[in-house]
Amino acid sequence: MSDRQPYPETDASLLADRRVESAYHNVNGVRLHVVTAGDPEDPLVVLLHGHPDFWYGWRDQIIPLVEAGFRVIVPDQRGCNLSDAPNGIDSYQMSKLTDDICELIHLEDRESAHVVGHDFGAFVAWHLALYQPSIIERLGIFNVPHPTVYRETVRSSLRQIFRSWYAWFYQIPTLPEWVLGRNDMENMVASLEVSSNSGTFDDETICRYKAAWRHTGVGPRINWYRGFLRSDAPPRNTVSQPTLICWGEDDIALVPSMATKSLDYCEDGQLRMFSDTSHWVHHEREEVTEEMLQHLSEQ
Repeated sequence: MSDRQPYPETDASLLADRRVESAYHNVNGVRLHVVTAGDPEDPLVVLLHGHPDFWYGWRDQIIPLVEAGFRVIVPDQRGCNLSDAPNGIDSYQMSKLTDDICELIHLEDRESAHVVGHDFGAFVAWHLALYQPSIIERLGIFNVPHPTVYRETVRSSLRQIFRSWYAWFYQIPTLPEWVLGRNDMENMVASLEVSSNSGTFDDETICRYKAAWRHTGVGPRINWYRGFLRSDAPPRNTVSQPTLICWGEDDIALVPSMATKSLDYCEDGQLRMFSDTSHWVHHEREEVTEEMLQHLSEQ
């Protein structure tokens, strides 16, 4: 008999608050698990997680947003946790990921919403702002540069090229799936621990992440990166929406100069840099939540 502890549930029951619920929505050809909270009549905020995250990565922001008077929806993006994981790299191109979010917003009977993204979710948020500007009211970006800044920097900066090694590794067929999936996904756990400050992810939290990864396996998440390179390059436009960029200066994957350069692509942008803070800026600094609430509450 195995003495391995059972993995926890990975739906809204992870948060002991009756205001937080799980829902499932069919959008854009996939069924997405979405965590919801707040009065449906309140202003809408969409929170977008990245890799290797799932909706639970926003656990510290959901209730403060609700108490500030917002309706919050937090999808497991396609390929993650309890959402569908369609086959094929093309299913994870940016156009598919952004269309998912547009349809979720429309299912809330809204024409637009505030959108906040971290990591790959921030890339989705940037692309929404560039391709579907009317759907975003205010934009929040955590530790990901404007797509044009990223593409130009990764072509010109040896430092960034080295830091982006994992993105190139993910382009190899089959091998990344084996490396990340072996030994009960120990390398996925390592990616959380190496990219964060000590104590950011405790054992209980890691157990929850491993449970989320088991639902779809690691392949769909790797296809996010493959699909990203197959996606059309976004226009070099500036975003017109009021934009808040929060950036942990100790991000091991992205050089901090890209945060400043991204302001050049914002007509109305603010940048908040956080020292002694990793890529997981919204996990490690309570001030990030405060900055987000202030930004979204401005008229």
